[in-house]
Amino acid sequence: MTHTVDRLDSLLASRLARRRLLGLAAAGGGLLATATANPAGAAPARLLLNGGPRLRPLSSAYPGKGEMIVQRARPPLLETPFEMFNEGVFTPNDRFYVRWHWGDIPAAVDTEAFRLGISGAVRQPLSLSLAELLKLPRMALAAVNQCAGNSRGLFEPRLGGAQWSHGAMGNALWEGVSLKSLLARAGVKAGALAVRFGGLDQPLTDADPYAKSLPLEMALTDDVMVAFAMNGEQLPLLNGFPLRLVVPGWYSTYWIKALNQIEVLDSEDRNFWTAKAYKIPTAPFAHVAPGTADFPSRPISTMVPRSFLTNVRDGASLPWQPALALSGIAFGGAAGVKAVELSSDGGRSWQPAALGPDEGRYGFRRFTHSVATPAPGTLTLLSRCTASDGAVQAMVPNWNPSGYQRGCVEPVQLVLA
Repeated sequence: MTHTVDRLDSLLASRLARRRLLGLAAAGGGLLATATANPAGAAPARLLLNGGPRLRPLSSAYPGKGEMIVQRARPPLLETPFEMFNEGVFTPNDRFYVRWHWGDIPAAVDTEAFRLGISGAVRQPLSLSLAELLKLPRMALAAVNQCAGNSRGLFEPRLGGAQWSHGAMGNALWEGVSLKSLLARAGVKAGALAVRFGGLDQPLTDADPYAKSLPLEMALTDDVMVAFAMNGEQLPLLNGFPLRLVVPGWYSTYWIKALNQIEVLDSEDRNFWTAKAYKIPTAPFAHVAPGTADFPSRPISTMVPRSFLTNVRDGASLPWQPALALSGIAFGGAAGVKAVELSSDGGRSWQPAALGPDEGRYGFRRFTHSVATPAPGTLTLLSRCTASDGAVQAMVPNWNPSGYQRGCVEPVQLVLA
């Protein structure tokens, strides 16, 4: 689906008042302090992890958030409860996962003083206010934002880092201004190689601030966006208010939150987060043998296709019935979803699922199917996505020392009695 400027203007007029976008309640800082000091507010969530502790506290105390799974309090790592993915293709803002790198994150933003700077190898450096950005031509698109380490808790052998289950992802309708158009206003100089992005969060120690670079050719593609809204509302504080970069089809390491700096580079970026961090094996599926430490690598970039059954959970016991209705979500990375297939016989045979409406090639796509269950017993279900570029979900899990880019078929075993 193409989201036209007229449709976006209507959305903004009815659900995104300009006055609200340009003002942030001062209570945000106090709420954040309360939430991080005492995050556990409900019975713990039990995650589907491979070994190790599976319980995580739940909290609804974070500003702008409903009940979330707390993976870490500071900086906040909040996982979306998996049942939310059965509610629709767009993940609600108040249940959208949160991942920050440094502990000093913005608890409030002076929206009158805020400026987005564009500097470096440009003919005309810019310093743009939010009011100025809101007057520029707008764009909107649906796109999945997914942490590179989503599902890390399922890697075997286990690895360090955030032990996410499958909830470090979400799909939203992002609205904002084309990055390409902003760079055109600044005038990129000949010889430029890359564009680096930084935000308001800062390290608590002597370390490189979190910043990531895109190759210039990627930065100049039509769909990369400086977003100020998601799902028809202003960005939540914890999801990057007032601006964030949206790089559709790429992992969220590039989606800089609280974006305030854009720098065009005419030399290699030596910032730690680009030069050394977020590297994956060059081998197929980013896989190396467990324990391997020395291997050719490259920066992580485009997401691999994935699919998940969402109306049934692995390990559940259900009443037997002759047929079982199934539904789920799939996404195709940067290419869109071509097909989803399901198997109930260990992958020996596959049946095509029915696909729901297409909200855009970067977003979630709903699928449904019904499988015959001739008798009570144990049933193992598999779902497999094929992307529009021909990429197919792997049947076996990958492994790498960072726990990145899991994308295999995820078995769901049920007991029907």
